[in-house]
Amino acid sequence: MRKRSKTVSRKELLRDRRRAIRSGMDLPLLLTEEDDMRPKTRADCIDAPRPCPYASCRYHLLLDVKPKTGSLVLNFPGKDVDEIPETCALDVAAEDGVTLERVGELTNMTRERVRQIEQAIFTKRPWLMKFFAEYKD
Repeated sequence: MRKRSKTVSRKELLRDRRRAIRSGMDLPLLLTEEDDMRPKTRADCIDAPRPCPYASCRYHLLLDVKPKTGSLVLNFPGKDVDEIPETCALDVAAEDGVTLERVGELTNMTRERVRQIEQAIFTKRPWLMKFFAEYKD
């Protein structure tokens, strides 16, 4: 049985960082020189090594950031980057015909939850349904 995603609040992250500083831990800088080398476009990263080492990329499947709260959602708690099946959402999108089961596996959700999210998107934006119907043909 897979572990559920774990949400870490911004408040919790700051509290842990303050504790580490008080205890004298040497914390890495938030932005490093390596971040400057990170690919900026899809063309830059298409031939990059996999698993992708840039977990801060918005398309990385290891974690998500909730825009309203700034909380981190660890999609695969307890797993390292090389233990997850796929690391880049853009690589998955480039595949033809990804099933709900496969999307669920890649995002650590059940197939039913993926279907519910898909249905909610089509309810809020009905024009997408027409677009995808044309795309399938």
